[in-house]
Amino acid sequence: MVAHTQNPAQPLYGTQVHRGLLGDRSTTLWGRLTSAPSLAIALIVVILLAAGPFQDIDLFLAKRWLYRIEPSLLPFAQNVLDRIAGQAVCLPILLAVASTIALRRRSWRPLLIAGLAELGFLGGVGSMKVLLARGVTYERDPRFFEAGFFEMGSKGISFPSGHASEAVLIYGTAVYLIARYTSTPERVVGWLRWLVVAIAINSVTVSFLIGWHWVSDLVGGLLAGGLFLRLIVDWDTRALERGGPRSISGGIHGGFGGGECELRKDQIGIAG
Repeated sequence: MVAHTQNPAQPLYGTQVHRGLLGDRSTTLWGRLTSAPSLAIALIVVILLAAGPFQDIDLFLAKRWLYRIEPSLLPFAQNVLDRIAGQAVCLPILLAVASTIALRRRSWRPLLIAGLAELGFLGGVGSMKVLLARGVTYERDPRFFEAGFFEMGSKGISFPSGHASEAVLIYGTAVYLIARYTSTPERVVGWLRWLVVAIAINSVTVSFLIGWHWVSDLVGGLLAGGLFLRLIVDWDTRALERGGPRSISGGIHGGFGGGECELRKDQIGIAG
C-alpha cells in the first residue's frame, strides 16, 4: 500500500472529528463526560462500589429474571441476542470495516486501529477480569478476589462484563473508522452511533435477564469499553495533529515509507 494523497477536488476524509461515537472532548458536554479521565474516574468509582457498598444490591438484583418471566425465550436470548456482542460476531465486523477502508485509502492505519481495539479488549479488559477475580452471579458471592480464572475458569472472571465492553469498544471503533476515514454522510454516521447504543443496551439487558453478570459488572463493562475506545480515539487524533497518519509505501508487503496525508490541524477540525 502506498501513501494516500488527497485531491483538493475530493472531500477530505476525517474532517468531522465530532462525527465519532464519543464526540470532540474539548467542545461538548458529552465529549467532556466521555474523556479518558472522566471515564477512568467513573470506572474506579464503580469498582469501589462493587467491592463493598453495592454488593447487597447486586445480590438482590441477581435473580436470573428470564428464567422466572419467560423461560421459553432463553434459547433465543442466549444463542442470538447475546452473541451479537461476542467476539465471533463483532470482531469479524470490525476487521471487515477496517480492511475495506484500508484498501480504499491504501493505508495500514485502519487495521492498526482495529488491532489496538482488540488489544484493548484482550489486554485491558481481560487483565481487569483476571486481576479482580469475581465470580458469576449463580455462585452467589459478589466479592472480588474470591474466584479467579485459574480456579474457576470463565466463571471466576465476571467483572467487568466482556460483552458490554465489546459492544462499546469493538463496535464503537468500527463506527469511528467510518466517521473519521470515509466520506459517509453525517446522518448515516448518526444512525450507526445509535446502532452501537442499541447493541450495548441489548448486551446489558440480555446478560442481566439471563443472570450471567452482576449489575455492577455490566456498568463496569460499558465504562471500560468506553475508556479504551476514548484512548484509541485520542491517540489517533494526536497523530493527525502531528501531521497525518503514516501509510505503507511500496505495496502491501512494504515497510513504513515516506509520505503522509497532508492533514493540518485546521483541516481536520480539531479544537485547540
